[in-house]
Amino acid sequence: MAFAATYNAKETEDKWYSYWMKNDYFHSEVNEKEPYTIVIPPPNVTGVLHMGHMLNNTIQDVLIRRARLKGYNACWVPGTDHASIATEAKVVNKLKEEGINKNDLSREEFLDHAWEWTHKHGGIILEQLKKLGASCDWERTKFTMDEDLSKSVIKVFVDLHQKGHVYRGYRMVNWDPQAKTTLSDEEVIHVEKEGKLYFLNYAIEGSDDVLSIATTRPETIFGDTAICINPNDERFTHLKGKNAIVPLCNRVIPIIEDEYVDLEFGTGCLKVTPAHDENDKNLGDKHQLEVIDIFNDDASLNSYGLHYEGKDRFDARRDIVKELETLQILTKTETHINKVGTSERTGAVIEPKLSDQWFLKMKELAQPALDAVLDKEVALVPEKFINTYRHWMENVRDWNISRQLWWGHQIPAYYYGDGKEDYVVAETKEEALKLAKEKTKNDNLSLADLTQDEDALDTWFSSWLWPMSVFNGILEPDNKEINYYYPTNDLVTAPEILFFWVARMIIAGYEYRGEKPFNSVYLTGIVRDKQRRKMSKSLGNSPDPLKLIDKYGADGIRVGMLLSSPAGNDLMFEEDLCKQGSGFVNKIFNASRLILNWEVDQDKTQPAYCKTAISWYQAKFQKSLAELDDHYGKYRISDALMTTYKLVWDDFCSWFLEMIKPPFGEKIDATTYQCAVALLEDNLKILHPFVPFISEEIWQNISERSKEEALIIAQWPKQTSVDESFIKDFETVKEIISGVRTIRKEKNISFKDSIQMSVINNEILSTSYDSIIAKLGNIEEISYVEEQQTNSMSYRVKSNEYFIPMLGAIDIEEEIKKLTEELNYQQGFLKSVTKKLSNERFVNNAPEKVVVIEKQKLADAEAKIEAIRQSLTSLK
Repeated sequence: MAFAATYNAKETEDKWYSYWMKNDYFHSEVNEKEPYTIVIPPPNVTGVLHMGHMLNNTIQDVLIRRARLKGYNACWVPGTDHASIATEAKVVNKLKEEGINKNDLSREEFLDHAWEWTHKHGGIILEQLKKLGASCDWERTKFTMDEDLSKSVIKVFVDLHQKGHVYRGYRMVNWDPQAKTTLSDEEVIHVEKEGKLYFLNYAIEGSDDVLSIATTRPETIFGDTAICINPNDERFTHLKGKNAIVPLCNRVIPIIEDEYVDLEFGTGCLKVTPAHDENDKNLGDKHQLEVIDIFNDDASLNSYGLHYEGKDRFDARRDIVKELETLQILTKTETHINKVGTSERTGAVIEPKLSDQWFLKMKELAQPALDAVLDKEVALVPEKFINTYRHWMENVRDWNISRQLWWGHQIPAYYYGDGKEDYVVAETKEEALKLAKEKTKNDNLSLADLTQDEDALDTWFSSWLWPMSVFNGILEPDNKEINYYYPTNDLVTAPEILFFWVARMIIAGYEYRGEKPFNSVYLTGIVRDKQRRKMSKSLGNSPDPLKLIDKYGADGIRVGMLLSSPAGNDLMFEEDLCKQGSGFVNKIFNASRLILNWEVDQDKTQPAYCKTAISWYQAKFQKSLAELDDHYGKYRISDALMTTYKLVWDDFCSWFLEMIKPPFGEKIDATTYQCAVALLEDNLKILHPFVPFISEEIWQNISERSKEEALIIAQWPKQTSVDESFIKDFETVKEIISGVRTIRKEKNISFKDSIQMSVINNEILSTSYDSIIAKLGNIEEISYVEEQQTNSMSYRVKSNEYFIPMLGAIDIEEEIKKLTEELNYQQGFLKSVTKKLSNERFVNNAPEKVVVIEKQKLADAEAKIEAIRQSLTSLK
């Protein structure tokens, strides 16, 4: 292949992704190799690529590509989640734009529209992941509403119901009035907001007395069924046994006593609204209070709201406050900060609501999953999340698994009578009829007598089976794929779904396979901007990932995303990181092009400096390879990238290539060239997980390769013993060369001009490195001397002293003058610092940090003075 003069990212990425796809490198089948499996956290079917997806999927692709190179049968299963609430909301909005109301459609008609939407938009995000270079096994792509996955969900629901874990209950739930469905506790985000605390007077029946209550929600007074006081509160002894009158609706309610009431909060009198607050519901149950639900499903007031019927809760609040003010019932208002529950899906403020719902008992099911993490059978990375996980699992509540939606898996409960308890649960309607006949002993029942529950299951009730259902492990628990690929190896996901998804997958894994679903969970951080704000479309601070890829190339973006992304810690993203990533890609390209464009002389003898340079880089590479294995083993992906980055940029490009580069106009010897290409190939193998496109491009340019010889399926470099002496010695070599370059720069000695060097040698380094020092310093001759040289600039490296003759290179008299002036300045500076530090008052009273800085200044000045004196001695 012809090596282009400049790197074209888009052209290269399209070319090699097509090549990989054509040759089925991403596809996995059961074979004799050890498997390495990842299941993708399925993005919403309605979603598009955002920065969080970019980070998460880049990490997964790094792990899966390295596994291929390590010889594993790598399988990365992609797919999407049907996302009940989000998808149904989008379909409803689309219908609204077309003038169609969801309520005017039958369930079947609505689902036709939902499927049409899904087929149109469902594959967008997966196609976008291909642009990133994601090497998923696309032949295995799954969707949580696929027939086999749907059957798995229904089978599990029926099984859990038969085991007594699933039940139907009338409970206080989280109601999303925008989506008009319940939510589980984990789908509610508690946001701190500034609101108002309203103080209202309630009249006491049969007297002119009033009591005052404080509420954040005056609109709920229509649902009040009691006023509660603490029996120990002496302020309200006179109210015991009396009744109060609810403002506006004038309903008479009892004044009850309970120690639940906080003596310090508000006024000490608590209004009790059992239908709209969980704690109030508990009080209501205890005191057998009436329950009055004042809201419609969209959180507008119903007929109990009297003249506010039909008004939205927040509009009603505003108007009710005005009316209460006019009637002099509202006595004062205070600013109040409290946490408001909002829907994780729609952002709507949650309304506590009593509702008949399906629940899953969690306590017993959760125990094996809790033990698995505490015993490190499932590793959470980083470990700081273990305590969070433990707290949630030890305090787990029953899971509300029903949703008032049509898009999703319809609950397989079939009603055959008038009562809510007259139902059977079965995988099919035919099986349900059989069970109903047995239960009722009525053989005349027909399919027409059965009505399936209208609700759908929570989306997470399907995705908690994902590591099993994608391999058909629920329907066929002993099939060869589930037995081979399960448990999977690594899960890469975000901490915010640790409970939504991760914990539940672990629960399901132990319940249905008796083992963990994965070995490790790598929890990524959140992608934030420089101001530490979470990137989001609403804030307008999130760049379009596809535009970034177009601008910097997929490899550049991958490097940019991982440059500062330690596990579990947030990534402070800025576009300059992508620019840096793109710069790294160009560096790799240009360095490779340099090597492959060298002309080779088959008869030329290998120079000594080349042989030494190769031995050093081989040692350096092996040391880095061991570091990489350690980083990958501990899921320090960002550290693995930095090790690779520094090795290639600093050691390979900046040092190794400079050492072996043939002199201008000369050819390179064959031995050095072959070694350089072999080392380049090793570099490409460790680079490939991070920058798959550029690495494959260079690999294929080195020589003609068959499809069996592609980099994507090459062999990870083998680890051998490391000769640490080369690495240690070369650090000294670097210091020596840097000293030469510093003198050249300071004294304006052109690098084209060769120079002499004398060394007082205390055997800190073998003379075998002289050829490298000479080449990189453009030194004509290195001589070893016993005493300091005159008319020279000198510097020290450890116990050796190095001299560069200045005769003819500089004006000696001018240099002596300049150094003398610098010496006088430094001596004056030293005097002032010494004076300050000899002042006991200053030393005793100044902050310790300031004193440390002054002492450092003293040491620096003394070192500079010593160096200047040595230079002056050499010049005289």
